[in-house]
Amino acid sequence: MKKIILSLAIATLLLSCKEETNEKVKDATKAVTADVKKSLDSVEEKAKKAIDSSKIKEKAKSLIIKGAEKVEEGAKKVKEEAAKK
Repeated sequence: MKKIILSLAIATLLLSCKEETNEKVKDATKAVTADVKKSLDSVEEKAKKAIDSSKIKEKAKSLIIKGAEKVEEGAKKVKEEAAKK
């Protein structure tokens, strides 16, 4: 009889601990999920900034090239006018 009562007591303790452990696991899972989502959001923002900056660099390059072409055209006109005089 003592063994049966002792076995039931141990089984009850194990089951109660199991419920607490499950709750802790659920809480930990939620915390990890939240951290992963935050890190993904920050990575996404950084990627967008990098993409935007590369687009700006491409636009700047094209503007610099166009500006250089205009300067060259102006220089050619000045040379031609100087040669005529």
